[in-house]
Amino acid sequence: MPADSSAARWRFPRHPRSVGRARQRWRQELATGRIATEVLETAELLLSELVTNAVQHARVPRGREIEVRYELSDSYLRVEVADTSDEQPEQRTADDNDERGRGLLLVDTLAAKWGVSPRNIIGKFVWFELPL
Repeated sequence: MPADSSAARWRFPRHPRSVGRARQRWRQELATGRIATEVLETAELLLSELVTNAVQHARVPRGREIEVRYELSDSYLRVEVADTSDEQPEQRTADDNDERGRGLLLVDTLAAKWGVSPRNIIGKFVWFELPL
């Protein structure tokens, strides 16, 4: 990681309340003015979608946690959400009346890049990058 970058890692239980806790931690950590408000808000929305997916869809044993990590450099912000499930997220087309199913579409639309990568140990992480 370049000397002019910063990073942090947080762990949350696989529980619906973790979505709000991740957003709150995000605001506390990154409300320093180093990132434009629009980028912060977009990243918070996408973080929320990825943590929601990990909570709702990851088939993991009880007690396993979701890990959120970010890396901030002078040119980009990268956010990763990891879980212990090998199940790959799938972007789907939601019907007009569906209340769910648009999370990865938002990520695909708003992020400069995104993807899914295997973790070194078990599971995967879903990541996105936003230019600064």
